[in-house]
Amino acid sequence: MSGADGREATLLAFDYGEKRIGVALGNALTHSARPLTVVQNRSRDYRFETISSLLREWQPDLLVVGLPVHPDGTPHAMTQQAKRFGNQLNGRFGLPVVWVDERYSSVDAEARIRERGGDSSQLDAEAACVILQQYLDEHFSQQL
Repeated sequence: MSGADGREATLLAFDYGEKRIGVALGNALTHSARPLTVVQNRSRDYRFETISSLLREWQPDLLVVGLPVHPDGTPHAMTQQAKRFGNQLNGRFGLPVVWVDERYSSVDAEARIRERGGDSSQLDAEAACVILQQYLDEHFSQQL
């Protein structure tokens, strides 16, 4: 990560889904995350062209990918797809990727949107924000 203490880093987080990929933006210095956009997962080319554009715009130091698992922590069908997606991000763009357990991120995202009276079409971006905030919270609690 950039900066002598690694706290200046810009992060992008992804909530991978077969139809949509939620994207959130985070800053390690301010320890904050916000929903950014939802990418339609139309095809591999479309997905990576759109993500490439986001990476050029935001120039993140680290990518965070939500890792879906069953409530008991065991993997399911989407677990491998999310891992493959993260590995493809790393391979295509040469950026470090970390995975974060995303159990209940969609439930948390729905609650946040309801509280704010927000736009439910941004649910996937909000879920990516939940994932990223979880990463930031875990990362900083280990540094304290």
